Amino acid sequence: MTDAPTTAQRAGGGLMPFVRRYTMELILLALIVFLIFTAPGFASLANTLNVLRTVAMLGIIAFGMTAVIIAGEIDLSVGAGAALAGCIVAWFGVNYTESWGGTAALGFGFLCAVVVGFLTGFMTGKFRQWFNVPSFITTLALFTALRGAANLITGGFPLSNLPSSFGFFGGGYLFGIPFPVYLFVLTFIGMHFLMNHTSFGREVYAVGGNMEAARLSGIDVWKVKSLTLALTGVLTAVSGTLIASQIGSGTGTTATGMELDVIAAVIIGGTSLFGGKGRIWGTFVGVIFLGCISNGMTLLNVSEYWQYVVRGAIILGAVLLNQMLDRSR
Repeated sequence: MTDAPTTAQRAGGGLMPFVRRYTMELILLALIVFLIFTAPGFASLANTLNVLRTVAMLGIIAFGMTAVIIAGEIDLSVGAGAALAGCIVAWFGVNYTESWGGTAALGFGFLCAVVVGFLTGFMTGKFRQWFNVPSFITTLALFTALRGAANLITGGFPLSNLPSSFGFFGGGYLFGIPFPVYLFVLTFIGMHFLMNHTSFGREVYAVGGNMEAARLSGIDVWKVKSLTLALTGVLTAVSGTLIASQIGSGTGTTATGMELDVIAAVIIGGTSLFGGKGRIWGTFVGVIFLGCISNGMTLLNVSEYWQYVVRGAIILGAVLLNQMLDRSR
């Protein structure tokens, strides 16, 4: 006859699955508590809103990138795409505000940026299908081409003579909260619903988990991959417009390195680079985690060079941690 489990064993048995499931949430909580006591002003309302505004532009793209990576692809062009989107909107604002009016000029520019983002993403998926070119290579080429296109539009100089109302979208407040935060939350809610409560979301997981099995079950795998890339292109255009609004100009040098932060947030959130596994909520946690780390190190006067080292170590640590947790499940 076996002995009945002790109270400690029962507690441990119930606690460990919880810890494994919410590891990053617990680490984020510990980080926030640590920074509250060590980083001057970290817990202030003004700093909290600043962190949320900063991560909003990153997070909007990261939610789309989560779907792309779950589908088994990757997009390295989002930083350049954000810069191009901002330049397109700014170009229309500078050149057509007098004749069309600021709202019409900026609105049409934003529409063009969204269309460009959708088409570049969708065609990346089609190139993957038609020529079997890995999305890593295609988007790496796009990274250079889109950055070049942004500089061609601006002539290498910032387009800054924009209507004053444009600054609200990236720098304004609504009911005391930065406007980009509303878009960040709405994007999170929309992507969470899409990935967890629609047939398209289930198809994304199926394609990333086993593409051949998904194809045999009747799923148009290349359409699914192309649409996830197109969706990320659209969200990139939204984020790029917000960035241009925040800095008050469109310039080809904005969002440099943003693609690495986006991918880092997705990985930290537990999405597998091999596809088929990931959560929009996990990416939300990863985005907030990166924002707190960056803000906390700035408040603690950590050298910018050391910040890069720390962030690199965090990305590697997140990958190793997720692998260990996968093996223990």
